[in-house]
Amino acid sequence: MHSPASESAFLALYRAWARVGLSAIHPAGAVVTLILIGVGASGCSLSRTDAFAKMDDKDVTGSINPTQVSAVMPTDSDLAFARNAASDVLTKGDKDSSQPWENPQTGARGSVTPLAQAYSGEDGKTCRDFLASYVNGATETWLQGAACKAGQGRWQIHSLKPWSKS
Repeated sequence: MHSPASESAFLALYRAWARVGLSAIHPAGAVVTLILIGVGASGCSLSRTDAFAKMDDKDVTGSINPTQVSAVMPTDSDLAFARNAASDVLTKGDKDSSQPWENPQTGARGSVTPLAQAYSGEDGKTCRDFLASYVNGATETWLQGAACKAGQGRWQIHSLKPWSKS
């Protein structure tokens, strides 16, 4: 249901269109109009494959100087908080869940997310891989790890190392 203001706007538009009529736009004018609308809506995107359009990884664009970011490893106290979060989220067993963690002493924080379903480890224990984020100030690092079920249903972290895209 339309409001009275929108209905009056529709009526005014209909009356104006009726006065002009559909015959006011000739077929050639309609084609030109459609071309102009298409060009205007498409933006300016061209693909160049010549040597002038190619960039290397070393090429810099913009005014910000590139900086080398090295992976910052968490401190032992940060790792303790991350390990607890990993154990908690793996104990829950939810398929698509994450567990945040924060170390109030260092200000570091992050989250732990299970990556895949559980699998049987070398010693027959139930194991699971996970990905953990580590944020300390403006630095963000990703860690990949594996944990296996220990006694009383708790998970024990077996490996934790910097994550590398593969």
